[in-house]
Amino acid sequence: MKIKSALLFSLVITTLALFTCCSSSDYDFLRDVKVELGYEDFKEQPHYSGSIKIGVGGKLTVVLFSNPTTGYIWSESAQISDQGVLQQTSHTFLPPESNQIGAGGKEVWTFKALRLGRSTVYLEYGRPWEGGEKKAWTLSLTVFVE
Repeated sequence: MKIKSALLFSLVITTLALFTCCSSSDYDFLRDVKVELGYEDFKEQPHYSGSIKIGVGGKLTVVLFSNPTTGYIWSESAQISDQGVLQQTSHTFLPPESNQIGAGGKEVWTFKALRLGRSTVYLEYGRPWEGGEKKAWTLSLTVFVE
């Protein structure tokens, strides 16, 4: 009888452990991922390259310093290497938090992870008109959708 009780107890503990380790909450950290880089980040490294992981159906938010009063703006639409894996859903500008003349704000892009795979998001910051400085800053972000 003790052996049957011990086996039943072990089975219950193992089952609970499996449900705990494999629950969807373990992947919640992959649902909403935010990457935010400010002026100081690009001042130190004007060509940022990195990678992140996100779950299928998850949302990626990229927030970057921007100051259009200087004539510099980020690409409105990101270059996405595999749009079957990752899709841009929005792009907005957030004005400066201060009333100081010439203060910078932020640009925000939102992406949705559509399916398993890998895609690269590429953005450029520069003066888009003819003869304007191009690629003053760049962001290349490899996104692994798991």
